[in-house]
Amino acid sequence: MAPHPRYPHVFTPLTIGTTQVRNRIFMPAHTTNYGENNLPSERHLAYHRARAAGGVGLSIFEGIRVHRSSLGRQQGLNGFDPACIPRFARIADAVRSEGGRLFGQIIHLGRHIDGNFARTPAWSASDIPWAATAPPPHPMTEEEIALVVQGHADVAANLIDAGLDGIELTMSHGHLLQQFLSPASNMRGDAYGGSLENRMRFPLDTLRAVRARIGRERTLGIRISADEYLPGGLTLDDMTAIVTQLVTAVQVDFVNVSHSAYHGSYTVSTQMADMAFRIQDFQPLTTAISTALDAVAHKPVVMTACRYQQIAQAEEMLATGSADMIGMARAHIADPEIVTKARMGRDAETTPCIGCNQGCAGMLALNLAITCLSNPAAGREADWPTPALARTGTVKNVLVIGGGPGGMEAAATAAELGHTVTLVEQSDSLGGALLWTSRMPLRGEFATLLSSQQARLRRVGVAVHLNTAADATTGQGYDAVIQAIGAVPRAQTLTSGAQMLTLEAALDAPDLLGQNVTLVDTLGTWSVVSVAEWLADLGKTVTLVAPTGSPGWTISMYSGFALRQRLRNKRVRVIPGQALADFADGMVQLTDLSLGETGARFAADSVIAPLPARPMALTRQDGMNNPLNRLAVGDCQSARTALEAIYEGHEAARDL
Repeated sequence: MAPHPRYPHVFTPLTIGTTQVRNRIFMPAHTTNYGENNLPSERHLAYHRARAAGGVGLSIFEGIRVHRSSLGRQQGLNGFDPACIPRFARIADAVRSEGGRLFGQIIHLGRHIDGNFARTPAWSASDIPWAATAPPPHPMTEEEIALVVQGHADVAANLIDAGLDGIELTMSHGHLLQQFLSPASNMRGDAYGGSLENRMRFPLDTLRAVRARIGRERTLGIRISADEYLPGGLTLDDMTAIVTQLVTAVQVDFVNVSHSAYHGSYTVSTQMADMAFRIQDFQPLTTAISTALDAVAHKPVVMTACRYQQIAQAEEMLATGSADMIGMARAHIADPEIVTKARMGRDAETTPCIGCNQGCAGMLALNLAITCLSNPAAGREADWPTPALARTGTVKNVLVIGGGPGGMEAAATAAELGHTVTLVEQSDSLGGALLWTSRMPLRGEFATLLSSQQARLRRVGVAVHLNTAADATTGQGYDAVIQAIGAVPRAQTLTSGAQMLTLEAALDAPDLLGQNVTLVDTLGTWSVVSVAEWLADLGKTVTLVAPTGSPGWTISMYSGFALRQRLRNKRVRVIPGQALADFADGMVQLTDLSLGETGARFAADSVIAPLPARPMALTRQDGMNNPLNRLAVGDCQSARTALEAIYEGHEAARDL
């Protein structure tokens, strides 16, 4: 077969152990929270089938628990109950029927587990909590270690019996086996702690047990963190030595290189690195591990992941020879067909992952099923099949009012479903509130989403009319109207009557803000903290007031720890637990909410204090407020984020 003209490395088949895969793209294991009663669900089946149908070479099923002490919650999947075998078998059959291959990741999470679900303490190497708010875990006895070693082997055997093509053993992300490997979490004084040889004993015994149980003819690999990014933890030098010893001691068919530890600090924010990180931040880790493995007699397949959003990026990394397969988890959440689109030369049609971490990691932090800001159908594949499979038999003439992200999603989805769609927008640009993000480099990937949405409107033939106002009578002659007109920005008004600045006003004229800028975060989303960081990048002296105690409190830990470190590095002063009381004559006066007394007082040139925006309502041209009974989506219902706006726009189109 001739090589692919644009992606010759990506579309070269590969053999991993005894498993043949059709290309070099894999979907790494990632928690979905789709489990039901600790078992795989129909939702899992539809999710994995869609990605296999979309062309991915290999899927690795999310962490499958090996012991009840690792369940954590009812969505956590177990592999030790025989009832799981037929369910995994159906998923494996579905993936294989679409040309893909399926591995299962086996795992014990150790100290990260909330023991309230299974009524057990969390287990670990030592009694060191993973976060300041977590309880100390139970240091495992040698009998418990042996039990977990056996549990890994038993679960691996169950998955092979279910027809999965291979096993990935987790030694990464600060989970149990890494907790024993790491000097930051292992303070034991017995045969499982102290020296590197002792700290490797439990992971190595587990690897040997799994290999012995499934045999040499089955594919087995490991996932590792090449750097914990944790003071006193495992470094890249440590991990090159550890991985070399592991693959020398046991037949390992692949090494999946990741990084970080699940720890309540900066490191956890690198695990699913958001749009503030670059892909180049992590590639050297894989290169170093791959180079170290060149010295072993039978070099395993080297896999890598993190921030690969485009097939072109995967091709570039494969061409270096440092990796044999590229993992694209969030990119596959955003577009199950990303591989097929690239193979067919339709890259421009790919729904982009923008690294916002709002629908995926943000939902994980809430113990909710993952979704995607860019792709509201993620996790709903059975209910919301691709529009090509769900085209309407009753074509409607649809008007969408408002060209923000929610309106564009509604219009494009309705057109893809077969409706005739017109979109009107009162301004001269599409994008709505997200247009402001183009001014902030660390949030700039939202511009990629907006460009993708606009291109999609053109592809599906939506008639777009800019500079076109609408009122409550607009919509006559249409079968359905979807209203996505957004919300009006607001800011705090002080008791003196002084009006503070909105975010939009600040973004529109940063040069007028002066050098010393104060922001008050009563929203808790990315909005205020993003502007604070942007202003600091412009060289301004920034003070961030957080009445709730923490700025950006809705941002998950998967981004929040890195955000706080960046703010600290940029010298953004955070004042927690105080509220804005007054701003006059260049002086800010705060109220200390803990005492109900006068708080900090300091100089400022301007104060930005946004409040939740007020939903807009269409009015009649004669000025009478007479909103039609029409379907409203996004901020004109309630001011929230693009995640909700796009979801509601998609849902409205499906409901036509």
